[in-house]
Amino acid sequence: VQLQASGGGLVQSGGSLRLSCAASGFTLDYYTIGWFRQAPGKEREWVSCIISSNRRTYYADSVKGRFTCSTDSAKKTVYLQMNSLQPEDTAVYYCNLYVGLQPGGYWGQGTLVTVSS
Repeated sequence: VQLQASGGGLVQSGGSLRLSCAASGFTLDYYTIGWFRQAPGKEREWVSCIISSNRRTYYADSVKGRFTCSTDSAKKTVYLQMNSLQPEDTAVYYCNLYVGLQPGGYWGQGTLVTVSS
């Protein structure tokens, strides 16, 4: 099982980025993928998740209406479209393979998102 997160970078406040989580070693449609982030000096927090089988998505209140999670089964990739980014969104973003409806032990390596004011 591998998860490869990418797409981070430096963006100005109000800008957008799209993160990708490339999955291998398992059938993406059978699982839920979550996105988490960890800001400097803070604990890792849950951001979003998508149930790949029915495309149902869930979001933390802090990102609801700004972030959108989606799946491309053919590309075996989960995306996190992030709009209206704010400095408080600055963090390392990770994708995670859920076990059932809970975060599991497989994490992508993380991709850094920096939002300047």
